[in-house]
Amino acid sequence: MSGGTTTATRAEYCVVACAEAWRGAGEVLASPMGTVPTIGARLAKLTFSPDLLLTDGEALLIGDVPAVGARAQVVEGWLPYRQHLALVATGRRHVMMGASQLDRHGNQNISCIGAWDRPERQLLGVRGAPINTLNNPTSYWVPKHSPRVFVEQVDMVSGVGYDRAAAAGPSATRYHRIPDVISNLGVFDFETPDRTMRLRSLHPGVTVEQVVQATGFALTVPDDVPHTREPTAGELRLIREVIDPKALRDREVPAA
Repeated sequence: MSGGTTTATRAEYCVVACAEAWRGAGEVLASPMGTVPTIGARLAKLTFSPDLLLTDGEALLIGDVPAVGARAQVVEGWLPYRQHLALVATGRRHVMMGASQLDRHGNQNISCIGAWDRPERQLLGVRGAPINTLNNPTSYWVPKHSPRVFVEQVDMVSGVGYDRAAAAGPSATRYHRIPDVISNLGVFDFETPDRTMRLRSLHPGVTVEQVVQATGFALTVPDDVPHTREPTAGELRLIREVIDPKALRDREVPAA
């Protein structure tokens, strides 16, 4: 780490990986769900994606970048529900959702565990996952990588993966894209011939063997897997002093 800066934590590597999902996004609405993705979106806004649009999480477009949990002081506009839907339906939003289950094709489940007619556990419900995944780029954040999340087949499809979008045809694939899956172990994508999940980078301290053991399906693993890029000294200062001074990121991703 340059400049004698304290070594980055696992949570801070995850923040940077999430921020990278919005690199070069332009004037696109960022919709992060979860603490680490929220910090990542704000870091992207303050660094390499200054045109990124942020909201207060409800109905206001904000012009400043407050600390997590703080109120925005600069409001740029009102985002009524109809306008929000217009952004969603035209690919001008990049949402980063969570996933209770995720399979090799990127199908996501946040609805239930077990058979749909008699589930073992009721979760959030399908919510907006179908329209998110079919109408704008959707990435995923998984704070605890395990075979219970990364499964061979999801119990119910909430977010649409590459195989199901392809089967539905051009109306489903026009805006469908899953750029990134980020977990506490590494970064994944679907840049393979059959659009199945690939290991793109490992967070420092994580091995390929650990990722393979924590994944319930066969990943595509390149011969040479790089490490997730480390935060710069400036990024660490923003994370620690400006965006997340209460270190809420460490509650979502404890020290390895």
